[in-house]
Amino acid sequence: MTKKSKGIGKFVVGAGVGAALGLLFAPKKGSETREDLKKMFDDLMQKVKNIDMDDVKETVEAKIEELKIGLAELDKETVLEEAKKKAKQLKDAAEELVNYTIEKGTPVIEKSANAIKKKVIEVSKNVTEKLEKETK
Repeated sequence: MTKKSKGIGKFVVGAGVGAALGLLFAPKKGSETREDLKKMFDDLMQKVKNIDMDDVKETVEAKIEELKIGLAELDKETVLEEAKKKAKQLKDAAEELVNYTIEKGTPVIEKSANAIKKKVIEVSKNVTEKLEKETK
């Protein structure tokens, strides 16, 4: 693969991820936002599979799976304390994903990872706030 085709591939990946992120920032119910985030993870997973660096791809895929599983578990939580623990775990996992992409010098994925991190924090915060209101 030439440098030019790799550059075009990264641009296409970035544009696709950017379009998916646009959907996430529209005001929606929490469940719709979480569903959009799950779709975004799937989309990012497909784009990551096109990256030529195997170790980066595997690590990013694993981190995304961890976040997806955590979000699914958070969605099922009914006890505030457990939800807060899960939210912290999700934030830490998202932070690890961002740090890994920075370390490996993959700016296209880094931007997407940062957007996912922000959305994970937002969704987690919304869930815990909702549970806090329900326990009062």
